[in-house]
Amino acid sequence: MRATLLAALLSAAFPMTALAQSAEDLKNDEATPGDVLTYGMGYAAHRYSPLTLINRDNIKRLVPAWSYSMADNRGQEAQPLVKDGVIYLTDHEKTVAIDALSGREIWKSVIEYPSDTTRVVCCGIVNRGAAMFGGKLYRGILDGNVIALDIQTGKEVWRTKTADPKDGYSITAAPLIANGVLIVGMAGAEFGIRGFLEGLDPESGKELWRTYTIPADGEPGSETWPAGVQRGGGSTWITGSYDPELDLVFWGTGNPAPWNPLNRQGDDLYTNSILALQPKTGKVMWHYQMTPNDPFDYDGVNELVQGELTIDGTPHKVVMQANRNGFLYVVERATGRLLAANKFVKVTWADRIDLATGRPVWSQETKDALAGKTVQVWPSLVGGKNWHPMSYNPETKLIYVNTTAFGWEYTPLPIDQVADLKPGQPHYGIKRPWTYLWDDPNGRGYLKAIDPVTGQSKWAVPFKSPNLAGTLVTAGGLVFTGRLTGEFMAVDADTGKTVWEFQTSAGIVGQPITWEHNGKQYLTITSGATGPYVMRAGDPNLANVPAGGSLWTFKLFEEYSGPQRAASVQ
Repeated sequence: MRATLLAALLSAAFPMTALAQSAEDLKNDEATPGDVLTYGMGYAAHRYSPLTLINRDNIKRLVPAWSYSMADNRGQEAQPLVKDGVIYLTDHEKTVAIDALSGREIWKSVIEYPSDTTRVVCCGIVNRGAAMFGGKLYRGILDGNVIALDIQTGKEVWRTKTADPKDGYSITAAPLIANGVLIVGMAGAEFGIRGFLEGLDPESGKELWRTYTIPADGEPGSETWPAGVQRGGGSTWITGSYDPELDLVFWGTGNPAPWNPLNRQGDDLYTNSILALQPKTGKVMWHYQMTPNDPFDYDGVNELVQGELTIDGTPHKVVMQANRNGFLYVVERATGRLLAANKFVKVTWADRIDLATGRPVWSQETKDALAGKTVQVWPSLVGGKNWHPMSYNPETKLIYVNTTAFGWEYTPLPIDQVADLKPGQPHYGIKRPWTYLWDDPNGRGYLKAIDPVTGQSKWAVPFKSPNLAGTLVTAGGLVFTGRLTGEFMAVDADTGKTVWEFQTSAGIVGQPITWEHNGKQYLTITSGATGPYVMRAGDPNLANVPAGGSLWTFKLFEEYSGPQRAASVQ
């Protein structure tokens, strides 16, 4: 790695005491809108801001303040962080620090990894963000390394090898700091990994613990796999959330490997599950599995949003997930008890979720798929909602989420073609390419405001191409998101009416944030699209959308007050 210092402004303007983020700073992130220190804009992952300086009344005055080129055509999925007037952003090959007001680069730290690393990256050569703590910035690399950078200079402080791409592993998720431990998740279920979470010492990078999501022989959960078969999957490629009161981290796990279930009949724990772990030890305190024996790649990794909801007259502290399988789950944070599970999109693989057992009631389509037959099911493997994070307004108790509206045709290959797969090899085991099934080609996705208790939409706005970007909701009555065709947009949180949009230079699959500086509110979003849908769906609406990664920041229009330059007279 090489770090390039293009300015010495940061250390002069902000002494180390200002940059040494503490555990208390991270706990208070949601209540301090002048910065964004954590993935999810707070440990509860609400992606909600109390700022009202930009609101329904003045949104029409929103204009670009600056844009910064990431000089790369890969997807830009990372959530930016903001601290002391500096924005920190990652992609697969670099980390940058940018002056938040001007867009000027402060430093850039470039990553070099072996070219064959991307062989085991199934779904986009990307990175989803960093963590900060104690004057350092932490991130994962596709080659399985985790690094710490000096936040003032971008210089590498330490590097820890957690996994090897030759075994199918990669890292795309943002790390999480919880109770002084740096927690890192892995990708690679499509290549037969044995998934795990790892806790590292933020100061040294030393491994503190490792918790596997796939049990070894004789460990609890191993009895849910057939004897004598290769057990794999359970990736952890989306960042969890943290409850400091309970001292529990909530993290979702991915699909079993291979997708084809014929050689792994059983629940296949702890795939497609929510795990509640102690951050100091990695000990799993409870788990809840959403999709046992999953044949359809319904990863359970989606973000886990905390909230306080009243259900049947009783208040509960909960964690919520809009799962790829099309059900919206509400689970009690302290115990893992299922409180609600309702469809939020079209679902045909299961009739319902039995609240008494917590298990899905399989439809005939799923029973046929488990028997090796070709079936058509909704949602598709893209999910009723893919990885892009939803937002939650703790005042209105509504979630705002981009959903998809299509199914797929699924054909498992014969069992002898999946019986001897090894880690590092593709673990699909189904007919490829598959076929997407469109109910309405002009409504492939919706932006929805949903009651998490019932799964019912307050409003739903259709789009010709699904939105595969995160959402942000503010106390100014606005929801922000991006479109694959490049528009950064705002809708009225009460009605879903589009009230503003701006055409960026490429499709958007990023995560919007908002922050305040000197009494002014700003919005920041990455532009530059990738992912399985973009690469493989053949969406005609995307035919003329250019590639190219960039970072955009917006503010309310105001008269120019910058430096003046003397004009020469010809």
